[in-house]
Amino acid sequence: MRLFKKTRMYMIIGSIVGIAALLALFVFIFINQPAFGRLPTGERLERVKKSANYRDGSFKNQHETVLMTSQQNRLVAMWNFLFKKVEGLRPDQPIRATKVDLHHLNRNEEVLVWFGHSSYFIQTGGKRFLVDPVFHIASPVSFVNKPFKGADLYKAEDMPDVDYLVITHDHWDHLDYHTVKELKDRIGKVICPLGVGEHFEYWGFGKDRLVELDWNEKADLNAGFTMHCLPARHFSGRGLTPNQSLWASFLLEAPQETIFIGGDGGYDTHFSKIGQQFPNIDLAILENGQYNEEWKHIHLMPQYMAQAVKDLKAKRVLTVHHSKYALARHRWDEPIKNAENMASHDSLNVLMPAIGEVLQLSK
Repeated sequence: MRLFKKTRMYMIIGSIVGIAALLALFVFIFINQPAFGRLPTGERLERVKKSANYRDGSFKNQHETVLMTSQQNRLVAMWNFLFKKVEGLRPDQPIRATKVDLHHLNRNEEVLVWFGHSSYFIQTGGKRFLVDPVFHIASPVSFVNKPFKGADLYKAEDMPDVDYLVITHDHWDHLDYHTVKELKDRIGKVICPLGVGEHFEYWGFGKDRLVELDWNEKADLNAGFTMHCLPARHFSGRGLTPNQSLWASFLLEAPQETIFIGGDGGYDTHFSKIGQQFPNIDLAILENGQYNEEWKHIHLMPQYMAQAVKDLKAKRVLTVHHSKYALARHRWDEPIKNAENMASHDSLNVLMPAIGEVLQLSK
């Protein structure tokens, strides 16, 4: 009997160890798919380590930043996030959207087209910029973060050749492997924060096509075009090791437009500093949506949006990061109401286009 019990115990332990080993193998295989990209290596890693923004083994924000500010138990918070019912989390009807043929746009037009969430196309001074395009999936698995009905009108094949692909950080809802692979031969150069270039090299882009910048560095792109890499208050990572690449905002100085590309990030002093450094911002593109009070350090909360615009002294503002995915537990249309409130209550010039609508930048 004692021998039987001991044998049974060994079998149970062996089964647990076997299951754990299989799970570990599955995770290893899963996170080593090409879509997860690659952490910085070689010369790039040495450059990362020399950055003033990289300390104690990871990139840091300018001020102390907590990803979750709640004192609530993490498991309880995760349970509520995943399963707590939210009325109106997704729209009942298809999203308001229109589709235009971007391949036949006149190159001399000054336009912007928003594709939902944080993906948009800018054409100014005869140059074309595509920012954070996600036309496949916004997560490592296809059944998570599905787009709202009607919000995914545009696909990679609908994009014209672009001079510059701009990536603000490497989160899945801003950097989509499948979209990048489909667009690879139609992209001139990639502009990205320090460390993000490793993903692109891994995916087959030559170093000569990468413009990789640290905060407060700039790149002279062409006659009359300068791209400034500027701070943001966020974080990064596609796998199990966070903050090994930088996150950023950008400021594009073009012959006819000065455009602030906000990326993701919470409110902080960098907005006012950028406004002082660049006093003639024509358009600020800011995050509005997929926020949570517990994430107030790393996402721009509604109560701070108007102040961010005022800090930047921007003539006009376009809000993004909404109307395509439910990545936070608020009503899907709450960001639209936030934008309307900025226009009415704060008397700001807020652009509120439909997905796919062509905005004239020169107006």
